[in-house]
Amino acid sequence: MSAMPNVFPLRPNPRLLVVGSNKYSPEVDAETFLAEPGLGRKAVNLKKGEAAYTQGDPADAVYYVHKGRLRVTLTSANGKQATITLVGPGEFLGENCLTSPQDHLRLATATAMTDCDLLKISKTEMVRALRQKPQLSEMLVAYLIARNARIQDDLVDHLFNSSEKRLARILLLLAQFGKDSDPEAVIPNISQEVLAEMIGTTRSRVSFFMNRFRKLGYIEYAGEIRVHNTLLNVFLQD
Repeated sequence: MSAMPNVFPLRPNPRLLVVGSNKYSPEVDAETFLAEPGLGRKAVNLKKGEAAYTQGDPADAVYYVHKGRLRVTLTSANGKQATITLVGPGEFLGENCLTSPQDHLRLATATAMTDCDLLKISKTEMVRALRQKPQLSEMLVAYLIARNARIQDDLVDHLFNSSEKRLARILLLLAQFGKDSDPEAVIPNISQEVLAEMIGTTRSRVSFFMNRFRKLGYIEYAGEIRVHNTLLNVFLQD
């Protein structure tokens, strides 16, 4: 049988790879597993606006994002929608199913903000792989630790920072400033409504701050958003 082609050539991701012992290369097994479809693994291509899964769907798979960005939202019983997080390349999606009962349902909806390439991994296959591939287990644990730290930072941000600083922080995070990899200075088009949901303010306040950031030269804003590192100056203000 011929080898299955590598559908998703992975780039090194220093945010996720954990340095292992000298006995093995820590990224090989994990990258091979996450790059190639196989038993219990399927390549998924989404167009902008399509959903990877919807709130209320069976929670039966984990997704690994190779390309694109997705928005994870939660809708309340009265129809109010809130953006929980944005997920991009090198990140996992829907991993909560690993600790949920077999008949557990999705608690949120994941929608593509851009065209996306994902690898869908069944819950059964992911659990098996985590037991057999220590490198993959290390990668997932590193991701969950980093995400937990991000959630704590989000909470502190909401408790102590102004909405202007919260907006600046979200834009810098989306542009990946402070990451080991090169910054993604241009952010794919994201609406002011979504930004308002993420920082807990109104669209009019976001519009006011975005215009202010643009006038100060911190960002360029014409459909897509280009973030300059001078936006960090917002955090130096009293």
